[in-house]
Amino acid sequence: MAATTKVTSSKEISPAVIKRLPRYYRYLGELKESEVSRISSKELSQRMQVTASQIRQDLNNFGGFGQQGYGYNVEYLYEEIGKILGLDKTNNLIIVGAGNLGQALANYHFEPNGFRVLGLFDVNPRLVGLTIRGVEIYDIDTLADFIKSHDIKIAALTLPKQTAPEMAKEMVGLGIKAFWNFAPVDLDLPENIMVENVHLAESLMTLSYRIHSSLK
Repeated sequence: MAATTKVTSSKEISPAVIKRLPRYYRYLGELKESEVSRISSKELSQRMQVTASQIRQDLNNFGGFGQQGYGYNVEYLYEEIGKILGLDKTNNLIIVGAGNLGQALANYHFEPNGFRVLGLFDVNPRLVGLTIRGVEIYDIDTLADFIKSHDIKIAALTLPKQTAPEMAKEMVGLGIKAFWNFAPVDLDLPENIMVENVHLAESLMTLSYRIHSSLK
């Protein structure tokens, strides 16, 4: 059976390692669906295009989970990485901004990954009352009461850059601790507030650079 040693709460984990954890989780999920019961770091590295040494180093931050001569128990490692990511708990979130992008997010099937969208919010009265995959769009004026009554800690922001910063500050005051920020602007928030930026245009510009630099 795979090792069960856990990482100590005081250990600092590199952001780069944390960024790779969801990818491990995805690949292990695919292996689990294919009924693969165990895998070596070398075999996993070939699938993920990450060195076996990097995989071992990453997982050693959390106790290793492997056993020499056996490799990794796929189901066990999948479950343990899910726990590290907090996916064994239900993470309620709201989406602020119910335009095309907000509605597209609401249509995504988050539940298997431990996330549940409880509501969308918008200023447009024509959208209020509509439902996206069973999730209702509410008037932005009801946001404060909703956050408090549902104990929401995570919010996705799909707002224009002109309104996103002030709305984010207001939501911090209402108890939001983490933002999934799709607005094309950086948020100036207290250090204890977590922000994961998803700037689509910047990502596309990076791809453009890579394409054109490869043609030189």
